[in-house]
Amino acid sequence: MVRIGVDAFGGDNAPEAVVLGAIEAQKAIGAKCRIVLFGDRGSIQRAFESNGYSADDFDIVHTTERIEMADHPAESFRTKRNSSIVLGFDYLVDGKIDGFASAGSTGAMMVGSMIAAKPLPGVLRPTIAISIPTINGGIVTILDIGINVDCKPEVLEQYALIGSIYASRMLGIDNPRVSLLNIGEENGKGNAQVKSAYRLMKDASDKGRYNFVGNIEPSHIFFGDKTDVVVCDGFVGNTVLKLAEGFYAINENCGMMNDFWRGLNYEQTGGTTVLGIGSTVTIGHGKSTPQAVSNMIRSAYRAVSADVVGRLREAFEQ
Repeated sequence: MVRIGVDAFGGDNAPEAVVLGAIEAQKAIGAKCRIVLFGDRGSIQRAFESNGYSADDFDIVHTTERIEMADHPAESFRTKRNSSIVLGFDYLVDGKIDGFASAGSTGAMMVGSMIAAKPLPGVLRPTIAISIPTINGGIVTILDIGINVDCKPEVLEQYALIGSIYASRMLGIDNPRVSLLNIGEENGKGNAQVKSAYRLMKDASDKGRYNFVGNIEPSHIFFGDKTDVVVCDGFVGNTVLKLAEGFYAINENCGMMNDFWRGLNYEQTGGTTVLGIGSTVTIGHGKSTPQAVSNMIRSAYRAVSADVVGRLREAFEQ
């Protein structure tokens, strides 16, 4: 059985939204998963009772502290040892849970990812990715989307391998097409960073590490006919993501929704998994609704079941 830990104190709407999201996730996944909630036991139980559910089908780890959004991430992770995030990482490192998810402090989650879960040997910098729909019914994965705003070419080359493995294991895409985000498709386009990354990725592809298909322009990302994985630094990736979120909001306000636009809603993704560390860690949006929390938990469950961490460890050992 897969055990997924969830920060019940995480997010603007906790613990109510977390409890409801956990209930939805349990219904969707079934008996294959046991959800472990970290937070104040009394608050969690009251949230279950007020919504007409029993907490008996969940495990609760009582905590007395909470890392707030305004807290300094590293300092709070060091001092608030009985917080839901710190205890969640303690359980993760000790093997008491298989994955940990939170819509709480992103900074504290990243601190835990780096000092508790730790980067895999050989990984220069962990990354986070987002998988969003394309207009042809497919899925495209973009990484990095915000952790590392400045990336050396060698880091981008590693993201190509990480993204390829993620798309293969999590999304079931055979031999994913990996591309480098650029201002043009020609080989000589771009700044010094992407030109150097292009050469490294081309060389790695020639050696059979992954299927690099060259540069891609931003206008082609959402068509789905050219690529499955888009590599960029966190500054560019976060800009693309927030632009997509803005277009979703515009279409929602204009009443022009369809399946493609609805797929750009953060609630559909729920959370993003930190890739390149030794455990499964999933981070959700601070304003997560029950639907978003449910999808965050389900994403963590899929990552554990697909053994994304194990496959990445093997790749970097090689």
